[in-house]
Amino acid sequence: MLADLDRSIGVIQGDPVAVREHSAADAGSDLTDADRARAMLTVATTQRQAIVEAIRRIEEGAYGRCVDCERTVPEGRLEARPEAARCVQCQGKRERRR
Repeated sequence: MLADLDRSIGVIQGDPVAVREHSAADAGSDLTDADRARAMLTVATTQRQAIVEAIRRIEEGAYGRCVDCERTVPEGRLEARPEAARCVQCQGKRERRR
């Protein structure tokens, strides 16, 4: 997962190969594309950080335990979201606070 995210981040951050002239419509489209790329980069970077933290928890022997309540994170949750740091209850509380 980490290698895939690193490749995706690299593609999103890639510099344009050529500079082209823009019409007014192209400029608006490019702004939308830039906003979309920025949003994708934010999501990918956040997910990458979660994976790095999960790897750290594996190395420390804490993987599979909720970082808030220390209860066991259900196996099904870890299968669906291997980077999950919290049990469903604690994750729900965290999301409601936002």
